[in-house]
Amino acid sequence: MTVEAAADRLLGAYRDRRPCAPVRDLIGGDDVEAAYAVQQRVNEARIAAGAAVVGRKIGLTSAAVRAQLGVDSPDFGVLFDDMAMREDHPVPVDLLLQPKVEAEIAFVLAEDVDDPDGDLAGRVAYAAPALEVVDSRIADWDITLGDTVADNASSGLFVLGEARVPLGRLDPVATRMVMTRGGEVVARGTGADCLGDPLEALRWLARTACATGSPLLAGQVVLSGALGPMVVVRGGDTVRARLSGLGDVTATFTTGEERT
Repeated sequence: MTVEAAADRLLGAYRDRRPCAPVRDLIGGDDVEAAYAVQQRVNEARIAAGAAVVGRKIGLTSAAVRAQLGVDSPDFGVLFDDMAMREDHPVPVDLLLQPKVEAEIAFVLAEDVDDPDGDLAGRVAYAAPALEVVDSRIADWDITLGDTVADNASSGLFVLGEARVPLGRLDPVATRMVMTRGGEVVARGTGADCLGDPLEALRWLARTACATGSPLLAGQVVLSGALGPMVVVRGGDTVRARLSGLGDVTATFTTGEERT
């Protein structure tokens, strides 16, 4: 009953576009099993409403953020087709509640990953620069581990840049990232800031996905985790990230008033 109540609370926030109270009063702040059960119920409801799964996202890849939440491993969420935004189309902030942006390396899979301890790099079709627009249905981002896992790992939207780079031409660990908002530098980082290696983050996810009976599939997008701090965005902002070896990715945010 507590899992169902937590899922209903989050689905209400999606439906009403209004942040809700944390769900830790229902499932606890660190009960990961219960939190993923809530996530699954919410995601099943989205699928029943017509959304299609197109990939996964990895969260909590930053050591500082894990220390803040008192956890020692990442988490994951599901990417749906209605979360994918194009660079050449404005991102409507009214689709979101409390958006923040972080820059990442995205991996697009060429093959299913049924052996996560095998040649994982060989199953990646290409890497691309990405902006993840994270969001929280929990009011004021007042989250514990249980809250963010239940809330689909605080997923919002994502934008992929144009580059399609085979892994043979990229060193993910050495990738350097600079992100600007309105032309001002707001974040810097490297691939090493993502769990030490974005490919190791991908391996962690592949192992976890296989263990839960939902292996990663060919064609899916995996957002491997932030290369630097996330920043708040509002209507009128333009965010651009430059990732060495991958090029640029840009998102422009608009309000409903700006689109009319």
